[in-house]
Amino acid sequence: MVNDIHRALVIAPHPDDEVLGCGGTIAALTAEGCEVHVLIASQDLPPLYSADTAPAIRAEAARAHEELGVASTDYLSHPSVELARMGVAELNAGIQAAVDRIKPELVLAPFPDRHLDHKAVFEAAMVACRPIGTGMGITTVALYETISETHWNVPHIEADFTPDWFVDISDFVDVKLSAFASYASQVQDYPGPRSIRALEALATFRGSQVSLEYAEAFHTVRRVTRAINAVST
Repeated sequence: MVNDIHRALVIAPHPDDEVLGCGGTIAALTAEGCEVHVLIASQDLPPLYSADTAPAIRAEAARAHEELGVASTDYLSHPSVELARMGVAELNAGIQAAVDRIKPELVLAPFPDRHLDHKAVFEAAMVACRPIGTGMGITTVALYETISETHWNVPHIEADFTPDWFVDISDFVDVKLSAFASYASQVQDYPGPRSIRALEALATFRGSQVSLEYAEAFHTVRRVTRAINAVST
């Protein structure tokens, strides 16, 4: 898929966003030997959630990431649903630290959609991925869609998710669906948007757009390709 990518960083506002948006791509990357790291920017912490919620979801994430072959999972200690209210510098610093430590060539981040946490993480990720300093080593930055939230933006008033990069996950869709099933606390019954059936339907639709069986779609922010020297014969 992307044989020149050795390290990738997936930035997720909440546990499960990374699987919903790019679980198949993560599985495809790790199958090729790419080192994929996941940074989760928030956790379900008191007082909005009970004290046992975050540890339970972290255990679900560990099972999901083991299935996908994720190399490491890190969490920032910010409360979910509150990211848009916190200091910009603090959120930026946590994501910047991950980029500086991992030095990824590929970064996958959330599209700025209906969820304010997603918008805040998108903004922080774009700061960390600027093509300066550590960011100069990032050759691809792309945004993934999060089923439900991304599709609830108001057409023509808010940004529409318009993909320009499709990743073939036909060999990995079962792994993606199984990984999401590991997030038992987050799975909805169909016709809920965060149901296994709806997630497979989205992969089917994205695949059909480019004549593939299953695909994940991304909006490219930046993609740098090294020059290829012509060889005369």
